[in-house]
Amino acid sequence: MDRLAGQISASHGRLHPAAEPFARHMIEVGDGHSLYVEECGNPEGRPVLVLHGGPGGGCSPFMRRFFDPAHYRVVLFDQRGCGRSRPTAAVHANTTPHLIADIALIRDHLDIPRWLLFGGSWGATLALAYAQAHPDHVTGLILRGVFLGTQAELDWFYGGGAARFFPDLWAQFQEPIPQAERHDMIGAYHRRLFDSDLGRQARFAQPWLMWENALAGLQSSAVSHAPAEYARAFARLENHYFTHGCFLQEGQLLRDRHRIQHLPAVIVQGRYDMVCPPASAHALAQDWKDCDLRLVPASGHALSEPRITAELVTVMDMIRDDDRNRDRSRTPAR
Repeated sequence: MDRLAGQISASHGRLHPAAEPFARHMIEVGDGHSLYVEECGNPEGRPVLVLHGGPGGGCSPFMRRFFDPAHYRVVLFDQRGCGRSRPTAAVHANTTPHLIADIALIRDHLDIPRWLLFGGSWGATLALAYAQAHPDHVTGLILRGVFLGTQAELDWFYGGGAARFFPDLWAQFQEPIPQAERHDMIGAYHRRLFDSDLGRQARFAQPWLMWENALAGLQSSAVSHAPAEYARAFARLENHYFTHGCFLQEGQLLRDRHRIQHLPAVIVQGRYDMVCPPASAHALAQDWKDCDLRLVPASGHALSEPRITAELVTVMDMIRDDDRNRDRSRTPAR
């Protein structure tokens, strides 16, 4: 889950300067899908893979700014069916195992032995799933707004839990759905987002997206409209994944955590995250010796929340400084 990434001033978030990619790729991954991939920063720097949220959110230039471009080789890509990847809003051959295989293919294509994973919301889910499948190719994880892909989390957000705090916005989300179908909002929206009428798909994509966007930031207010193509891709992909339990076994990411417990991790979690409440981040961090859980006060879910932004930049700068100190210690004194 994720919202449209908003712009935030560098004075609040201490973001790094905007940097244009030094390379862009369109990579054929099979099944008729082509993925947009870009590389930013230092071609010889420490590799870090950015995993966007949603599913279906796509990457934005804002996401490049969490990394010192002199130190990091930043790889961003739009997952199947969204952003600049093609075909847009396509759900065929679009599952979590497909995305894990795509990441493995991108790593091979770019000749990167191991990389750091940076993902928020659904991006955190995918980072965990990929790391557990390929732990030898991962140097660590930086996660935000943890979503473990469980039924309890989906029930919270689409079954009335979050609605207790936002009854007015929940009413707007329910309004297009007949009363008899409101016991299963994911299913009700699924029937409309996958209708053969593209216009009907587009009409129901907007309220699906707006429900999440309105709750993503602590100070957020409801947004009346989003670009039609973005909304359709986001809503269809997210609904497709949630209809199928994120293509994960129930509890899989906690069950298989032992596969990555030797890796360092930092979790940046908004204390008042209404989309992905802190219980999941807390459960993930329990007994993980090298996991640093940072509960950020007065913050919600969105990447663009000022304190969330600042904490993530701080973490990435800390890793950069540790790398530089290690390099200095290995340099023989003259």
